Amino acid sequence: MTDSSFSVPKPKPLKKGSLVLVNREAYESSLEALASDALPPQYIFEGPGEILMVKGDYAQVRWRRPVPDVWLRIDQLKAWAE
Repeated sequence: MTDSSFSVPKPKPLKKGSLVLVNREAYESSLEALASDALPPQYIFEGPGEILMVKGDYAQVRWRRPVPDVWLRIDQLKAWAE
């Protein structure tokens, strides 16, 4: 068999209802991080947050805490796995 027969399936794209967490490396080097608090809250890296809406390259995320919803670039998010 060739290498292509053993290809790893691509992860499903993030969409409304997906559970996510923030990719620390992608977030900390972003413009959004520069415009926010110097120390981001730990819960965004632990997850899960739920995507409420997707518009273009951004997703609105609601955390399971009494905090406001936030808009983050989709490339800064990754699927949450228990």
